[in-house]
Amino acid sequence: MKNNYLTGIDIGSTTAKVVIFDNARRMVFSKYCRHNTKIIETVHEIFKQAKDLIGEISFKVTVTGSAGMGVAEDFNIPFVQEVVASGDFIKNNYKDVRTYIEIGGEDSKVIFFDENLCPEIRMNGTCAGGTGAFIDQMAVLLNVPVADLNTLSENSTRIYPIASRCGVFAKTDI
Repeated sequence: MKNNYLTGIDIGSTTAKVVIFDNARRMVFSKYCRHNTKIIETVHEIFKQAKDLIGEISFKVTVTGSAGMGVAEDFNIPFVQEVVASGDFIKNNYKDVRTYIEIGGEDSKVIFFDENLCPEIRMNGTCAGGTGAFIDQMAVLLNVPVADLNTLSENSTRIYPIASRCGVFAKTDI
């Protein structure tokens, strides 16, 4: 049996992500999917798919994400706060990156790195506008698949004013 594959689980408010690296730090499996509030069942299914693809392995796992702390506590798995995990990953793997943006299901985060790779972290804390859940709602409102929003924006010919500080007002504007 192969030993100590590094495994990361990110459980957010709407999705679950798993990535597995082998002993040479090569990614051998990754999966991203919505959990539809069935977190444990979804993660179990992801690991079943991983086992089907790469076979029996033992691994060292760490959990992150807004819904990950409860899972980490329930299963006695190490937990790392998601912004800290993202910042460390960028600093260790992408030393030229100076700005990192993550749009989560319920919040958005931005990390600015100075020339010494010291992070300055900002998060929206007052509104869900611009988050994944908001983007999902806008796709429904516009009656288009979420995957088509980027293409629509690339092909747009007009800019419409939309409230930028509040999701409720932005939704009304749209």
